[in-house]
Amino acid sequence: MSPGTIASSIADGLLIGIVYGIAAMGLSLIWGVMSVINLTHGALISLGMFGVYLLFTTFGINPYLALIAVAGFGLLLGVIIYLIAIARVIDAPHLSSLLATFSVNMIIIGLGTAIFTTTPRDTGFSLGSVQIGPIALQGTRLVAMAVTLAVTGALYTFLYRTRTGKTIRAVSNNRAAAELMGIPSTMILALSFGIGTMLASIAGGLIATFFSFTILSGSIYELKSFIIVVLGGLGNPLGALVGGLILGVLEGVLPLAMPNTWVPVIEFLLFVFILLVRPGGLLGGK
Repeated sequence: MSPGTIASSIADGLLIGIVYGIAAMGLSLIWGVMSVINLTHGALISLGMFGVYLLFTTFGINPYLALIAVAGFGLLLGVIIYLIAIARVIDAPHLSSLLATFSVNMIIIGLGTAIFTTTPRDTGFSLGSVQIGPIALQGTRLVAMAVTLAVTGALYTFLYRTRTGKTIRAVSNNRAAAELMGIPSTMILALSFGIGTMLASIAGGLIATFFSFTILSGSIYELKSFIIVVLGGLGNPLGALVGGLILGVLEGVLPLAMPNTWVPVIEFLLFVFILLVRPGGLLGGK
């Protein structure tokens, strides 16, 4: 096995992992703010994929410009889902919110299957490749990395440098105290859920630029997101980015030493190991 092959696998893993990270970031944000396990996550990733695909193939809109519309749609859809399905059970036991998000997930998957079927789709979009020594990097993955870093920076600035972001953190830390200070927690929680779904939609749109997909594809990335959230720290959105990079490198390197079918097994063994040894994640929860 040549060093060039190993380097290429690591590079590919990092580029894929950073997109995994933004997918998991939304899941982590929702858990951190409202302690809700969002089982609509995979379906929302799939909607992001189809949003970019339809805007590109039907109207000829560049996929990266289409991401803006997809992100806006994801934000609005997330707020609607929260107000209709989750707000009523936000203070109920975790099983209630779990079942609520699972129900919404099944509705989206059912409608999506009826409309789009389960035929694989592919945008056919390409930006060529960039050769760096022995390593060839796909242009779409490099742009996806840049978009992810930009979105992560914007999220960090929003949460830590804006008044609305500070209210989200206040509600996350102590909702009752925040309400006593006049913060409208229902709207803040709805906004937080909307931001989480927006991040999932953006991740789906980016994934659609370099992988084929179906309406069911989001479930795969939802499972990966759970692993990443545990790796990076429950409720730590920025830690999710680190967890995504770790998972991406594993997926890039492990196939060099074992059959691809063993990769998910190793990933979930790591998932269980982290839960047992460091339940708060490698970087700790927030």
